[in-house]
Amino acid sequence: MYLAMNRFTVPLENAAEFEELWLSRESRLSDMEGFVAFHMLKGPEDEGRVLYASHTVWESEQHFRAWTTSDAFRASHARAGQTRKLHEGAPKFEGFKSIQKIDA
Repeated sequence: MYLAMNRFTVPLENAAEFEELWLSRESRLSDMEGFVAFHMLKGPEDEGRVLYASHTVWESEQHFRAWTTSDAFRASHARAGQTRKLHEGAPKFEGFKSIQKIDA
């Protein structure tokens, strides 16, 4: 399993618009081989900013890398430059390989 995570720091005044942007966007993830799950998480508010994290779970890092070079990825991100930037700085990417799994 591979988890790809992007963290976003969003000024509180942009939080509702940031959430709407994510909730209304067309996802092409489920069309990709190796895709397992996606979560957009809202974290704590601190000093007028809200932390968000997008988590995408893949069967392997190779599946994630294939997503990032796919036509579906380009189509999903085509409007990224057309919308007002709602977060501070660049999203912080972090990738994780599973070393242990415990199921319920």
